[in-house]
Amino acid sequence: MTKKRLVLWDIDHTLVDFTELGSAWYATAFTAATGATLRVNPVFGGRTELATTTDLLTANGFEAAPETIEALFKALVAESERAAHRFPVEARVLPGAAEALTAFAGHDGVVQTLVTGNLPEISRHKLAAFGLQEHLDLEIGGYGTLSVHRPDLVPHAMGLAAAKHGTEFDADEVVVIGDTPNDVKAALDNGAVSVAVATGHFSAGELSAAGAHTVLPDLADTDAVRAAVLR
Repeated sequence: MTKKRLVLWDIDHTLVDFTELGSAWYATAFTAATGATLRVNPVFGGRTELATTTDLLTANGFEAAPETIEALFKALVAESERAAHRFPVEARVLPGAAEALTAFAGHDGVVQTLVTGNLPEISRHKLAAFGLQEHLDLEIGGYGTLSVHRPDLVPHAMGLAAAKHGTEFDADEVVVIGDTPNDVKAALDNGAVSVAVATGHFSAGELSAAGAHTVLPDLADTDAVRAAVLR
């Protein structure tokens, strides 16, 4: 039986650009969850939502208790729902993203899902704004609620994919595509293939230095993306 390849996509600055839009939700969500005013802003950079929220609460003088984290998660989802109608205008899909997803959807040996720091609900909102969810199995992804350590998301997604498809995915048949050194680390820590795109805040040189197996300027060249993933 031909082995399948598991492709794990990041969202922000890999498939879409929501610069400034998502970060603006935190002030309102923070007040809704804690009753206080946000003083210290969140730090993202390829981190998981659990890590971001934990540090955000601590930096603003709150204990990162599970119930407070959950309240902030719910408030962030509510902000995303309220802003969803603005996504197609104020955010954008990155060049080649839709074409790459479509190309792999037509390949029988490829399973596509997410490994993202986003919350599951917000992941869906961001992708649906541009019709990008069509070729992704969002039920078997690894999301930002799972761990403060991004590498933990990869084996979680691998396990769900293996259970659904009835086959184990060897690490070298798993490809993590993202735009930050944290995405690269998530791949390398699990023996997976790292494909990095310089469409975020990190240069091609920085992504290469982090150890990515392939660094692309963006996803615009579908043939180059296909070659990197199916190597």
